[in-house]
Amino acid sequence: MNFKAVSIYVGKALTISALFMFFSIIVSIIDGLDAGFTPLLISLIITLVVGVFPMIFLKGTPALSVRDGYLVIFLAWLLSFLFGMLPYLLYGGEFTVVNAWFESVSGYTTTGSTILTDIESLPRSLLFWRSSTHFIGGLGVIILLLLIIPDSSAFKYRLSSLEVSAISKEGYRFKSGKMVNVMLSVYVGLTVVETLLLCLAGMSFFDALNHSFSTIATGGFSVRNTSIMYYDSLWIDIIIMVFMVLASMHLGFTYTVFARRSLRPLTKEISRYYLLMILLLTLGVFINLVSEGTYETVGRAFRNSAFQVISFISTTGFGNADNAVWPIFANTLLLFAAFHCGCSGSTTGGVKADRMLLAFKTVANELRHRLSPSSVSMIRLDGVTVKNDTISAVLLYIVAYVVVLFLSFLGVLLCGVDVSEAFSATLSSLGNTGPAIDSLGTMGSFSGQPSVAKIIYSMDMFFGRVEIFPILAVFSVKLSLNRR
Repeated sequence: MNFKAVSIYVGKALTISALFMFFSIIVSIIDGLDAGFTPLLISLIITLVVGVFPMIFLKGTPALSVRDGYLVIFLAWLLSFLFGMLPYLLYGGEFTVVNAWFESVSGYTTTGSTILTDIESLPRSLLFWRSSTHFIGGLGVIILLLLIIPDSSAFKYRLSSLEVSAISKEGYRFKSGKMVNVMLSVYVGLTVVETLLLCLAGMSFFDALNHSFSTIATGGFSVRNTSIMYYDSLWIDIIIMVFMVLASMHLGFTYTVFARRSLRPLTKEISRYYLLMILLLTLGVFINLVSEGTYETVGRAFRNSAFQVISFISTTGFGNADNAVWPIFANTLLLFAAFHCGCSGSTTGGVKADRMLLAFKTVANELRHRLSPSSVSMIRLDGVTVKNDTISAVLLYIVAYVVVLFLSFLGVLLCGVDVSEAFSATLSSLGNTGPAIDSLGTMGSFSGQPSVAKIIYSMDMFFGRVEIFPILAVFSVKLSLNRR
């Protein structure tokens, strides 16, 4: 194990957090040194020292092996969680040790669940730091490997074989260096454009920037207690819905559509499937809300249905309505959206549309084979035959995902949590969605959950964000080393 290489790359990851702590301090200074100044300053110093230390005393940029690479990913996220909780912990208030940890993990993994019961009571500098963890986490998931793992590393190839994201890259193929620029420019570009549009729609610049951080990272932290419902604006709802959809699709899709002025990505099978799924779920929720008389007008019912479906399936987790008062069928569809989630190559969590589509195609292909045993039928995407290894990897991930979900659900039940809340909160955490149902819905808080349950939720957020296998790989490597 090359600890020199690991410590240098992890240190680089921590300096990114330190940079945004510095930006948060600037917000505090603008507000006349608000209550977040001292916690953020102390956190900045500690994080910066720990992050820079290995880069000063360990010279060079050593190569990473497969084992080293997995450990870098694991430690970069874990230490970001730990140092990211410092501003909350030093601030105090509702932030106990467990609550500060939960909020930090929820931020970096772009989950968006919160333990806060009064978000607006926090100083703006801490609110900015809270949204910044989304921005860092969303960006980090996309380009962390491309930035710190050399192209020649066997680790990069090994990791890519565990993901289905290669399927969504059809038509979005760029050289490695170009890929970093593409994803970074799309990520930052979407954030800038949404901020400007939200300002034009009536938000203050501070609110618009924070909500853009959350939207493009598909996170969901808001600076308002009632999330997007606070603004009660049709235009704000529409803008955020559009950007939630864009952020939940492969960023190569967005780059191709806007930079190359091409609508060709819309013809891709995965794109059509994902947009169709959003439409079908929206119609299902809409029909249920209308039939139950949940809202006085059909227009309001459709608007809220579309917003919440997109919010859940994109794993953003914003709320423009309180789903705790919705019928059980509508909430069940939202939970399916939280399991399904967006596309590979985006900032979303969950199983992802690519895997879901391949799973459905695999089932359909198996049924055809059972009905006509002599027939030969291959699974295709956009006319290209999908390799059996890819299909096996997809099914393996879905099985692993369901196993983690089930074990976590049992653990939360043992904490004394109600069945419906335990299942929905576990599903939401593993899918990095944020809100669940009942008291943990779009207007709710995880504050009242048992401490052990919060730790389980945070573990699920971590598993969901790094897609399970890198964490399992770290522990399997550790076990193999111990056996030697």
